[in-house]
Amino acid sequence: MSSFSLSPLFRRSIGFDRFNDLFDYAMQSDTPNYPHYNIEKTGDNNYRIVVATAGFNQDQLEINLENQLLTITGKAVDESSDSTVEFLHKGISSRSFKLSLRLDEHIEVQQADYENGLLKIDLQRSVPEEAMPRQIPIGSKTTQQLASPQQENGETSPQETGQ
Repeated sequence: MSSFSLSPLFRRSIGFDRFNDLFDYAMQSDTPNYPHYNIEKTGDNNYRIVVATAGFNQDQLEINLENQLLTITGKAVDESSDSTVEFLHKGISSRSFKLSLRLDEHIEVQQADYENGLLKIDLQRSVPEEAMPRQIPIGSKTTQQLASPQQENGETSPQETGQ
């Protein structure tokens, strides 16, 4: 199945409020599908990323933020070294992963929690006052008399001298 993107310039991002971007990204064939994650909007300026990390403990997970790129890394433990276990069926995936998400410049990471195999990262949009939209009042010019070119040179007009 091929997909046609209506927004080829959009990237996977959080805080830009582009629903179309999320759908386009989900339809791409090179979309990583491990680990599974949700991006939730929990308020007007609040977001949460929930990553399914069953089988990992906190020591195996790392969260980094550099140049507005949030990277979540999981380092799996090699289970093949345990020779006492023979898997008859192995359906629980426990491989290493690296998940990167681009954040808008005004999105800040507030906190991260790990509970019941879910890594939750809370984000908040905090736009500075100078970047907030504002309404510009429309003024009107008052009619002003234009100075004649002679007046700009310091010469007086005949009307000013009484002639």
